[in-house]
Amino acid sequence: MDNQRRELAARFVELHREGCFLLPNAWDAGSARVLESAGFPAVATTSAGVAFSLGRPDHAYGGDRVDRDTMMGRIGEIAAELRVPVSADLEDGFGQAPDTVAETIALTLGAGAAGGNIEDFTGDRSRPLYDPELSADRIRAARQVVDAAGEPFVLVGRTDVLLTGGPLAEAVRRANAYLAAGADCAFVPGAADAATIGTLVKEIDGPLNVVMGLTGGDLSLAELRELGVRRVTVGGSIARAMYAHLLGAARELAERGTFSYAEAQLPQSDLNELFRR
Repeated sequence: MDNQRRELAARFVELHREGCFLLPNAWDAGSARVLESAGFPAVATTSAGVAFSLGRPDHAYGGDRVDRDTMMGRIGEIAAELRVPVSADLEDGFGQAPDTVAETIALTLGAGAAGGNIEDFTGDRSRPLYDPELSADRIRAARQVVDAAGEPFVLVGRTDVLLTGGPLAEAVRRANAYLAAGADCAFVPGAADAATIGTLVKEIDGPLNVVMGLTGGDLSLAELRELGVRRVTVGGSIARAMYAHLLGAARELAERGTFSYAEAQLPQSDLNELFRR
């Protein structure tokens, strides 16, 4: 990691010390540059957005997931273009074994990312989550790689208990186990209301990341800050909003032969200026 990337990574670590910040999710260098231009202190990737940009489904039940090399290539492209830290969506580490997760973290550091999420979702409907002990071992293996590298890096332990219909108490148990195994931050997607988020903040022994925008959501960043959330991401919601506009434009052209979709476009000159260094 060069000095510039090391400084960015150290800055990203500091963002998790106190307060609350919004970490929007990009899927390619262009979307990342747009988010950077809005003044966010860091940008995350979204595996869903990357998959959609490649014409592939996201990692889900029976999904034909994007392979690790392709995902690492995209993470590296984004990190190389930005002057703010990048945190990587690493899904389940691209394999069950702790050694595979360790390899993924090593590759992520090499790609220039300042952080990364490891989740416990398997993609197998018969066993949607990795066993708790294995899940903690996977986080522990990731931590060992980060410590051995000696580089600033925010390791996030994500549990998909709520997304798979499990109880809140189990989400808390897993989040705390991942923190105890070496995660710097816990991530519990599926928590979107004040009562649930407030319980997570109270019962989880470390910084909490929540994802908003999955269904619109009524809570603002200010309200999430008041609840004690440390970090807020938006997952693939920006990408899905972009694809909604694309699909709407395609249907208008195909079905009506009109061009009103173009009224919402950005001028070429504005985009050229935004992307010019």
